[in-house]
Amino acid sequence: MSSELIDALKQLEREKKIDPQTILDALEQALAAAYMRLHPEEDEIEVEIDSESGEIKAFALELEARDEEEDEEGEEEKEQVVIDRREIPQQEIGRIAAQTAKQVIQQRIREAERELMFDEYIDREGDIVTGIIQQSDQRYTLVNLGRVEALLPSTEQIPTERYEHGTRVKAFIVEVRRTTKEPQIIVSRSHPGLLRRLFELEVPEIYDGFVEIESVAREPGYRSKVAVSSNDSGVDPVGACVGPKGSRVRMVVMELKGEKIDVVQYNEDPHTYVANALSPAKVKDVKVNEEEHTAIVVVPDDQLSLAIGKEGQNARLAAKLTGWRVDIKSETKIAEDLLSGTSEEGADAASSKKSGESEAEQCAAVKSNGDRCANNAKPGSKYCGIAAHQRLAEQ
Repeated sequence: MSSELIDALKQLEREKKIDPQTILDALEQALAAAYMRLHPEEDEIEVEIDSESGEIKAFALELEARDEEEDEEGEEEKEQVVIDRREIPQQEIGRIAAQTAKQVIQQRIREAERELMFDEYIDREGDIVTGIIQQSDQRYTLVNLGRVEALLPSTEQIPTERYEHGTRVKAFIVEVRRTTKEPQIIVSRSHPGLLRRLFELEVPEIYDGFVEIESVAREPGYRSKVAVSSNDSGVDPVGACVGPKGSRVRMVVMELKGEKIDVVQYNEDPHTYVANALSPAKVKDVKVNEEEHTAIVVVPDDQLSLAIGKEGQNARLAAKLTGWRVDIKSETKIAEDLLSGTSEEGADAASSKKSGESEAEQCAAVKSNGDRCANNAKPGSKYCGIAAHQRLAEQ
């Protein structure tokens, strides 16, 4: 058995990438435990396996307890000392070793394969995998990735998609969990990272580093927005992502089963960035409040519904993409607010007008007793018709 064992371990190392020493160590422990069950009268069994020849030797140890120094709690500790070491006959070793070796090797192969699989997929968190739908119900969908099955929970699915058996899909690896069996791989079809990775696959400029995806906002199955920037002045980031006649973005849309995608240009200036994020609506003006991180967007009347989007979808995605709280108003609404004084600008204008009117109606002169002149000011002047007050205007 000795040579056969070493040959088997070398083959496992080549095929399964399993370190032979780990199997030898496990086999020594398993053989020792097996011998102890057959010889409970022995104090301890020790097994040694030669890693070169595969020769197995077992020894029965006789132990004796000896007192040591007292520990911190004042109790004496006992030390087990080997006083005799007797080798077990080879005939008895062979009968036990064959059966134990088979069990240990099979167990170690399973453990090693699980570990290798975990190591393979833990490094792929945040990456895309392609799999085949195996099973689907209300709680989750199983996706066959080849050697392992991934879990697609209902919370990570696109509401508008139906996952039929045998369908090939791309998914985003959200998490890889270590379990007592195979690693549990959680994948997603609704994660923003899936959209990011799909663009990286379709757009060479992103892979080469000329174009960067700055931000992604998704409402899975319905609409998404992607903000891109360029590291090369000669490369148009939006054009690179859209592709000739929209070919590149069309491939991403097909993979996401018709989800609409807006590609906009990122800009460090929040005024421009917010305006771009509201595409395809045309924006007339953007007023930002840095302290409150809010943006008031003014759009032409005929662009208001397009800027807000169906059920506010375009505005929500723009806010999520930019990180700014966006308030969209039409030009008519802004004009009405200015007239009524309900807006911040309107309130300031109304206050200034009222103050100006008050100053024009009453004379600005102050009497010797400290009271202000009660007369009305003459048209075009801040003072009334009293000569002394008029001379103040000439000073």
